[in-house]
Order: sequence, then C-alpha cells, then structure tokens
Amino acid sequence: MDRQIRWIGLVLLVCFGLLFLQLNNLQVLQAKKLANAPGNPRVVAVALDQPRGIIQTADGVVVAESKPTHDIYGQLRVYPDGPLYADVTGYDSILYGLTGVEATYNTYLRSHSAPVRSFASLFQNRTITDTVTLTISSTLQELAAKELGSMHGAAVVLDPATGATLAMYSSPTYNPNLLASHDIALERKTWTSLLADPSQPLLPRAYAERYPPGSTFKIITASAVYDYDPSLATKVYPKLTALKLPQTTTLLHNYGGERCGGQLPVLFQVSCDTGFGQIGLDLGPGNLAAEANAFGFNSVPPIDLTGAAPSYFPPPASFLKDLPGLAYSAIGQQNVAASTLQMALAGAAIADHGVIMTPHVMASIRTSLGQPVETYKPHPWRRAVPATTASSVTSLMLGVTQPGGTAPNVAIPGVEVAAKTGTAQHGTANTNDDWLVAFAPAQDPVAVVAVSVNNQPASTTGSSTAGPIARALLEAALASTAGHQPTGSTSTSTTTGSGSNTTSTTTGSGPTGPSTGGAGTTTTPSTGGGGSTTTTTTTGATTGGTTSTTTGTAATPSAATASATPAAASAATATATASATADTTAALLPGGSPALSNAGTATRSPSGQPVTGGQASWRPPGPTWSGSERAPPQGADTVPASGRTTGFDPPRWGPP
Repeated sequence: MDRQIRWIGLVLLVCFGLLFLQLNNLQVLQAKKLANAPGNPRVVAVALDQPRGIIQTADGVVVAESKPTHDIYGQLRVYPDGPLYADVTGYDSILYGLTGVEATYNTYLRSHSAPVRSFASLFQNRTITDTVTLTISSTLQELAAKELGSMHGAAVVLDPATGATLAMYSSPTYNPNLLASHDIALERKTWTSLLADPSQPLLPRAYAERYPPGSTFKIITASAVYDYDPSLATKVYPKLTALKLPQTTTLLHNYGGERCGGQLPVLFQVSCDTGFGQIGLDLGPGNLAAEANAFGFNSVPPIDLTGAAPSYFPPPASFLKDLPGLAYSAIGQQNVAASTLQMALAGAAIADHGVIMTPHVMASIRTSLGQPVETYKPHPWRRAVPATTASSVTSLMLGVTQPGGTAPNVAIPGVEVAAKTGTAQHGTANTNDDWLVAFAPAQDPVAVVAVSVNNQPASTTGSSTAGPIARALLEAALASTAGHQPTGSTSTSTTTGSGSNTTSTTTGSGPTGPSTGGAGTTTTPSTGGGGSTTTTTTTGATTGGTTSTTTGTAATPSAATASATPAAASAATATATASATADTTAALLPGGSPALSNAGTATRSPSGQPVTGGQASWRPPGPTWSGSERAPPQGADTVPASGRTTGFDPPRWGPP
C-alpha cells in the first residue's frame, strides 16, 4: 500500500513539475510571441483600432481605406469599388487574415512609427500610415470588367518596358467588404458561400489559375525555332488536313478538315496545328521544354501579390515515350497549362526585345504626410530570348492581324498590332478556353494585353471572344499614352544579308500618318536573299523626323522577309517590315555548345536554366480535334485539353 502511495505521489510530482514548466514557458518564454500572434483577439482588436493606409490607383482612385466606427474595433476597412479591384487589393479579414496588396505591403499600410527626422519630432506623435499607389489604371480596370461582363475569364495589361501592371481583372469576382466586416457571423457565412461556389470567385484567375493556353503557346514554339534550329523557319511543311503522329495511330486533325502548310510565317499566320505539331517533333522535347522554361514556365511569376501560380510545361523526360504528346504540347495542349499573367509575360518578352521585366502592382509609397517612402525601380526578371528572336517573332505576330490571319478584327487603323490567338477545346465538356495575346504599337509597344475567356461554347474562338476585349484594352491603353509616337515620322531600316535583293514599292498619299509615318513612299524588300543590302524607307508627309537603321545577317536566302501594308482608313500609311535570321544557337548555349538534340537530353536553356530528362508512357489525349485557327467563319484550332490545374494556396482549390 505504501509503495502505491509513493508511486502516485511521484506521478503527481512529475505532473506538477510539467505544469510548472509549461506555465513558465507560456508566461515567460513565449509571452511576446503569443501576445503578438495574429489569432490573439487582443491583437486583432488593437490592430483594427488603428487606421490603415490608403491604397489608390495610378490615377488617384481610392480602392481601400479605413473609416472610424463606434464598435469595439474602432476602424473598418472599406473597399469603395470592392469587386472591381479584389484580385489586386485582396482583403483584411478578422478571421481570414490578409491577401493581395493588403498582405504584401502590410508593413507600410498598418500604423507604425515614423522615423525621427529632427530633434523636434521626438516630442511629436509619430504614429503614421503609408499610402500605397498602384500601377493600375482605373480606366483600363473598369474597361476590362465591362468587356468581360458575365463571362468567366481574366484580362491582364502590362507595360512591357517596366513590368507595371496597368490592369488585372478576373471574372467572376467577389466583394472584399463582406470579408472585412466586423460582423463575424457575416464573415463566416460569406467565406463558406464563396468556397462552395463552383465558379470559385475567390480565386484570382488572372495569376493564380492555369488553363491550356492553346495556340498562344506558339509564340514560345516559334521562338524555339529561331533559338535552336533556325533552318525550320524556312522549311516548307506539307499541306495536310491531319498529321500522322509517331508511336500511335492517333491523328492530329486540323479544324473542320482544313488543309494548311507552308513555311513558318504562313503556319503562324493561320495557326496551322499540323505544321506546328510537326515543328514540335522536329525541335525535340529538350529544346521545346528549355524554351518554355526560359519564358518563365515552371517558375512562380515574381509579382507582388499573394498566391501566384507557376505555369506548367512537362519536363523533356516525359516525352521520351510520348512523342504524340510533344506534338500536342507544341500547340499549347496536352498537359501545358498557363495563367493569363504568364501569357502576358510571354507577349511582353517579345515586345521588349526578349526581356521579361518583373511584373508589379506597386508604383510608389508615401507617408500619410506625403513624404516619399519607396518608389518601385523596374528590373528584369529574365531574358527569355535574344533580341533577334523577339524581332522575328514580332514579324510573325504582325501577320495574325492582317487579312488572312486569325485575328484581323484586332487590327487598329494606323497602328501596327502584333497578336496571337488561341482556342483550347475541352473534349469531354465540348467547351473552349479562348485566348488572345497582343501588343501595340508593334515596334515600340506601350501595352501588352492577354485575355483568357473560359468555358465558352465550342463554336467560339480566341479571335471572336477574346479578340474584341483585347482590342478595346489596347485602344484604351494607346489613347492614354497619346503622343507616345511622333506623327509623320521618317524611318529607315537596312538589313544586310548574303545574296540577291528584290525590291517592291508602295506609294500612298494623304494626311500625316498617326504613328508609322505619314503619306509618302515606302520601299520594301520582298525577299532578303543572299549578300546584298535591302532597305526599307518610309517618308512622312509633313511632320516627324526619326530615323533608325538595323543591320543583320541572313543565314539562308529566304530567311529575311518583309511586307508592305497599305494605309488604313483615312490615314494613308505604308509600313514595312524586314527581318533577318541568324543561327544564334551557339551563342545562346554555355561555351558555344551545339543546339539541343531531339532526344530530349537538353542541358541548358538560353537563360542558362538546367533541363533534365526521364521517361513517361503515351496516353491518347482523347478525341482527335484540332485545327488551323482562323477568324470566323473559317473556324479555330481546337484540340482536347487534359484539364486545368491551379496553384492558388491557401486554400487549396480543386478543378472547377
């Protein structure tokens, strides 16, 4: 009996000791941490009792502010145009914390002590907040919302020279005011309702959701041609209605049995899937994966918002036993998935001579007293391609908005618009994800637009659905930067190659041209051939006076091409484009190593990123839909997508 009592006493003594240690741990060692924990009601009450700084657009529209209340919290976070800017501002919730700009720049927005600037300031109230000014234009943001309307999708507008986000809107959206409410029951009800909504309004589709990019991915595939195997740019691909794929009996069909083929400029202009599918096979998995990685696939875009998702391109190893998958991936299908932001960055890479500037939404930060705190300094994220490749792909994209291209409806009179359409069809649901990526003016872009419209009827295309939205945003962006281009300018472009030269002349007459030179004479080389000089000259009518000269070397007789475009509407403007292609592969790879092989054993991409290999088995992608994507009524390229993925975390979202 005494022994049992001793054991009980010993156990109680040990329990008392553990309790003593835990009490000291909580009250001494972790006291500061617990006192400042986000979930501590006292911390929440104190934080809400203090005002937060203002968030405003680039043109001064307040999109988040604090207002005094008479409840226990003292201050209520208010979003005047809540749903319109929800993707960017995020919310400040008692229960669910901070997201978006509210989270990224919380240190500045919350009340804090101003630095001591003078002896007198020591005796003053130094508790201040900061005002965060965004790069977002309220005009473009409102237009994006209006154009998308009730359709599900997203629109992103970037300044390619700085990475500034001029607009970023997702549909459907949500009202952050309901999540910033001091009514806890309302917050919980709103949160539960938003999570249960199958359309996922809480999910920022612009940068946290990924979809098959369809033919907009051909921007990357075409770039890979110039970077890794320039000979493919002049290869004549046969005119086919369907491509026989290796390792399977599956055929990659063009839409509606359409027949297309030819050289790269034609394949790109009509978005020929059979041609680009074969280009993917010719490039090989290593080269195509390396180019995708160079554009930022498989990396999280470094935008200053929470929850950005990395876009996805399969590793080279996955194609070793899946060459049909490589053909589908070359046209942006199979397992390829991209966010709208990622495709805007791909367009920005081409627009900014191969460099992707770091995307951002913060322009500047000032104290509530107006003193400067921080100004965003633009800097590159990565070099996707050499400037020569960007120039060549720009020429390809110009053809898309010309007659015979897939998006002539995106053309803007007097302005050169470079674009690429995309239409990814979901075989099981018989719906499309419609895309368009565009920038303008093509030779000196002020804006890049990417639009994705999801789950559209199978009869729609990137041109018919996303095209009008992209054009409206481009026109608004150009209007906001009126005067960016001198009117009636004079420009001279010289390309030196090795071969003969053929020259064609287009003469126009009329008033001063809006951006590319006014009325006058354009002399354009139609074929940059082998060793002579080709010159493009545009003479302005009355004003302007800028001259530029570009010299390059054509590797093959047909590698340099140019076209003359007559004036549109009342502005009689003639434009000319000349491009020369050089095999720059050796310069791109470390140590001048040869181009990556078709075996999928690539070592590094143009940006120096490692590429690895492995194996995967072939799985048929389903029904054999695809096609040469033309503007209505001809049709659009449609191939089955393997489904969409998402990278938004937290919370974790499943497929819709």
